[in-house]
Amino acid sequence: MKEWFVMGGSLFMSILTILLVIIVAVAVYFAITISSGKASDKESFRYQLRYVKSLGLFTMITGILGQMIGLFSAFIAIEGAGDISPAMIAGGLKISMITSLTGVVIFLIYIAIWFLLDLWYQKTINS
Repeated sequence: MKEWFVMGGSLFMSILTILLVIIVAVAVYFAITISSGKASDKESFRYQLRYVKSLGLFTMITGILGQMIGLFSAFIAIEGAGDISPAMIAGGLKISMITSLTGVVIFLIYIAIWFLLDLWYQKTINS
């Protein structure tokens, strides 16, 4: 995991890690709110719960942006070098996809968290 962090680029991987921590904190806040019974207004709470999904989408877009910037830099280096082997291009493409993969995985985790929190809230309200 540490190797992926370094290979993916410390800037975007740090941003993705910070976003992961923020989403976990927001999810814990909503879980505490549900378990304590403070989430009484159904529409307002469900609207606020969408923030978890929005932050997850922002994380995925940030990962894709990291890949695009990495690809742009790689294409500039290829253009300057001239003749490059296909293996070197494949290695560069593999590394550029690390931020996108990380962003998508975090987004999938966020969607699961959002789904579980919404399901828990619906179950709490209906019982």
